[in-house]
Amino acid sequence: MRILLAGGGTAGHINPALAIAGFIRGKDKNAEILFVGNKGGMEETLVPKAGFDMKFIHISGFQRRLTPAAMKENVLTLKRTFDSSRESKKIIEEFKPDICVGTGGYVSGPVLRTAAKMGIPTVIHEQNAYPGITNKMLAKNANKVMLAVKDAEKYFDKKSNCVVTGNPVRREIIEADKYTARKELGLDERPVVLSFGGSLGAKKINEGMAGLIARSGKDGEYQHIHGYGRNGLWFPDYIRERGVDVRKCPNLDVREYIDNMATCMAAADLVISRAGAITLSEIQALGKPAILIPSPNVAENHQYHNAMALVNNRAAEIIEEKDLTEELVIEKADSLLKDKDKLREYTENSSKMAIIDANERIYSIIKKITGAI
Repeated sequence: MRILLAGGGTAGHINPALAIAGFIRGKDKNAEILFVGNKGGMEETLVPKAGFDMKFIHISGFQRRLTPAAMKENVLTLKRTFDSSRESKKIIEEFKPDICVGTGGYVSGPVLRTAAKMGIPTVIHEQNAYPGITNKMLAKNANKVMLAVKDAEKYFDKKSNCVVTGNPVRREIIEADKYTARKELGLDERPVVLSFGGSLGAKKINEGMAGLIARSGKDGEYQHIHGYGRNGLWFPDYIRERGVDVRKCPNLDVREYIDNMATCMAAADLVISRAGAITLSEIQALGKPAILIPSPNVAENHQYHNAMALVNNRAAEIIEEKDLTEELVIEKADSLLKDKDKLREYTENSSKMAIIDANERIYSIIKKITGAI
């Protein structure tokens, strides 16, 4: 089986593709897998690091602003659109895939459009509750549209062949255990809060979490793990100005990057984070109640829709960034952690939403379409 994977631009598009490829490689040692990415994108680093071969095309999105610079960029984008189709055709002719799998991002567009025109089966995977524009366009000609959540189906054309598979979730997340994780982290029976804003950090989330962290540093009521990110190196001093030295508070674990996320999330009673699709799938896989603060700076405001899928199922609370204050974070955290019945309800509902066999479902679809089953 020869599989061509196209996806890039953000880790949210790349990591699902890597998870799919890794699972297929584990199941079928003879499978030949090739990635197509955008030159200069994150995939240029992440894919080879994971041990997969890669080819590149050049593609970009259209600017919505009407400035001279944006208009100039749009002329280049138009040229790249034609060039990328030609580049895609050359890659497909050389690799001769049995199927093309798209996981989103600009790069998926020309690759899957070209493959469909050449009569090669195509499938797409949509990670978010509100689909990206590329996947909505590709869905019309795709053999199968694989969705992370049922909520996304209503945004696709009724003729699209949709099926819910879930998002691929890392094995270490699925197998993580709360008791073992707490023991490993040296945590006791007090409630554990885990908060983060991504590897780079999010200024608004850091500011919003400061009040709860400072209070916990003083009264010791909660244990708190917080990742402030590469751009948040100012954060420990920000807390120190409130009379709390995080280095001297054993119940506070405040650091730049959380490199043992599976362990920390398993240990937590409450997660406070952005609403990226993969993060939410991991939260659900571990059955964690959450307070979600969607990033407003993403395409189609998709993180808001991701968050609402959990909120509507009473598995999470939401705070939009425009409403974010220290006081509101404290109010919502206390409301959940001090109400055991509510915490239990959110835990159960989060677990019910989890799909932990997404890799198996996706692999089964690929095999069926290619005739390998």
